[in-house]
Amino acid sequence: MELKVQILGSSSAIPLSGRNPTSQFVTIASRHFLVDCGEGTQIQLRRNRIGFSRIEHILISHLHGDHFYGLVPLLSTLHLLDRQKEVHIYGPPELEKGIYDLLALSHAKLRYPLVFHPLNMKEPDLVYEDKGIKVHSFPLKHSLPCCGFFFQEKPKPRKFIKEALAKYSIPNAEIRQIKQGADWEDENGNIVPNHELTTDAPASLSYAFCTDTKPIKQLRKLLPNAPDLLYHEATFTEDLKDRAKQTKHSTAKQAAEVAQLVGAKHLIIGHFSVRYDEFDELLQEAKAVFPKTHIAVEKTTFKLQSSEKLLIELGS
Repeated sequence: MELKVQILGSSSAIPLSGRNPTSQFVTIASRHFLVDCGEGTQIQLRRNRIGFSRIEHILISHLHGDHFYGLVPLLSTLHLLDRQKEVHIYGPPELEKGIYDLLALSHAKLRYPLVFHPLNMKEPDLVYEDKGIKVHSFPLKHSLPCCGFFFQEKPKPRKFIKEALAKYSIPNAEIRQIKQGADWEDENGNIVPNHELTTDAPASLSYAFCTDTKPIKQLRKLLPNAPDLLYHEATFTEDLKDRAKQTKHSTAKQAAEVAQLVGAKHLIIGHFSVRYDEFDELLQEAKAVFPKTHIAVEKTTFKLQSSEKLLIELGS
């Protein structure tokens, strides 16, 4: 099991040749989420060989065009591909009407159910939960109401020691409780402590997505816990911190400082201004504060297999 973040786009404001607006494909505990959907996202999905059938949940952080202008075209494509399975969209409350207004312009009626979940733009909120994971939204500080997203695996069951299972002839009906940490009492009343029956479960992994925002010093209070992997926007370098403040964005240095404050294990920075052709200056600025910083560029995949082990794959 691993947490995987595929970068489909990481540019701010407008698309450029070779650089797309914000979008990511997040996989956690075998669940898939498309996070933001800037212009051209469906093309990026194809380039990254991500099957459209895997898209079930789409999270939209806010209503600046570089974060959602690719949404309705993607929904239309799913319709043309004869999709039948429902799609869940999580976004600012105004987005729902906007989607249907745009679809109405082309007299389109989707073949599949569209389920809209309005986000709470002011308070942290649980937006998705199943037996394996939770997804929370939390408010950011931008020129429009904006949310970040926190993906978290639930605690995993302990691993059974096969030799112990045979030694103590433990019935299958008792295994679940033992995996949850219970001791075992045999038919003679002897107590076998759990640590002799199981080993520790793999650590549960987490990922925080913080797009357009000025730095939030109290961000840790908005998150369920410290993220193993943090994506934080870094639109400008520090010499343009006044511009960042004016537009309610962050510098690379500020993103690194936030990573320190929230106790992240790893940091990815993105949403770079189109003024930058290269990202070395942004990367070095962040690394000077937070050494485990990486650049979000198109066709890069970040795989977190444990809180300390991050693998990075660069696409061709």
